Amino acid sequence: MFEIGPSLQEARTRRGLSQADVQKAIRIRERYLTALEEEKWGLLPGEAYTKGFLRTYAEFLGLNGNLYIDEYNSRYAHHEEEPFVPEPVGRVSTQSVGLLRPLAAIAAIVAAVAAVAAWQLRSSPGTANKPAGGTAGTAVSKPAAKPTAKPTAKPTAKPTTAKPTAKPAAKPAAPVLRRAVLRATRGRVWLQVRVGNANGKVLFEGILEQGKTLPVSLTSSAIWFRVGAPWNLDVLAGGHPLPGLPAQPRNMLLSQHGLSPAA
Repeated sequence: MFEIGPSLQEARTRRGLSQADVQKAIRIRERYLTALEEEKWGLLPGEAYTKGFLRTYAEFLGLNGNLYIDEYNSRYAHHEEEPFVPEPVGRVSTQSVGLLRPLAAIAAIVAAVAAVAAWQLRSSPGTANKPAGGTAGTAVSKPAAKPTAKPTAKPTAKPTTAKPTAKPAAKPAAPVLRRAVLRATRGRVWLQVRVGNANGKVLFEGILEQGKTLPVSLTSSAIWFRVGAPWNLDVLAGGHPLPGLPAQPRNMLLSQHGLSPAA
């Protein structure tokens, strides 16, 4: 068990960030950041928003967002009771049943009268179907049989030989990246950049202002970095942005083959 709010505030001050800096980076209003740090959950817009803000804020500060969500669920989350199941709605009243019985009797009488009338019409004389093709007593001439044509022999089809299928062309190999540039295109971005992995040498740690760039070399080793506001960042190679940036703060690996998630 640990204190959620004080640990967030301590991590923010350790990085030299104000709440205004955090608001610009992850777009969560300062009053909500204050409510998270002071654990005033009633000032937040709802439990779903609280958990989303908590995860984003923790991961922006380089903390384990899942750990903070689990702590919040165990101590503060509301557990809903089983919903009350109301009694069936729209029962037919006894008065409605009393009205339906006479209507059912009338419908049965009308159906019986219609059945009798139909039977009388079918059994009346003169309605029997006459045989088709002439009057009774006259012989019906049979059509003369047509001479059957001798079937002509069809030429047998020559067997077709299977054509060899062409082998698919090999896909061109992906270009190897030598250099790349991290650019804060749409706003400020908090970055921690290391060589190789999360324990490698720190190349940069801090806020990359909007419009600023950070060039990195990929010839000797991959680049591990943690991004706080990936929606503001572009990773460029040869002037073109690379695909693979996440939608939420997380760790990434930039190698000669492109971007991929990292531990």
